[in-house]
This record gives sequence, structure tokens and C-alpha cells, in this order.
Amino acid sequence: MPVYEYEAIEDGTVIELIRPMSKADEPVDDPEDKGRTFKRKHSVFSAGGAAASSGGGGGGGGGCCPCGKGAGMCSRPGA
Repeated sequence: MPVYEYEAIEDGTVIELIRPMSKADEPVDDPEDKGRTFKRKHSVFSAGGAAASSGGGGGGGGGCCPCGKGAGMCSRPGA
């Protein structure tokens, strides 16, 4: 099941819930019973990390450093 993020309109508190897609937009109970209203927010989740987002092929494979820089461009010791 997918993980959804919900943000409290009143104070910006963010919670995560595992729910079926069919219930993604249904009302969310306030886990702290403060009467807050939560609204589903757009998630910015990325499974690949920095290397995947830089276009480096992901995960440091192919001679690329895990920091996302190409081979030989990293200043990390031992890289």
C-alpha cells in the first residue's frame, strides 16, 4: 500500500499514513486529538537519492561517485 503525507492546516504538522489509494483523500483523524484538519500534500519522495537525481545513472554504478559527481571529480578521500 502507498504511503501518503498529510499536513495540518492549523499548524503545518506533517504525518504519514499507509492507506489504500481508494482512501487517499478521505478525512484523517488527528493522531493527537487536537481537532486539527489534515489535507493530503504532494509528496517529494525520491527513491534514488542524489546520484539518481543528478543523472549519474543512480547508486554510484559505472565509475561514478555516490555523491553524484563523475569519476575523478570527487574530492572525498579514497574516491
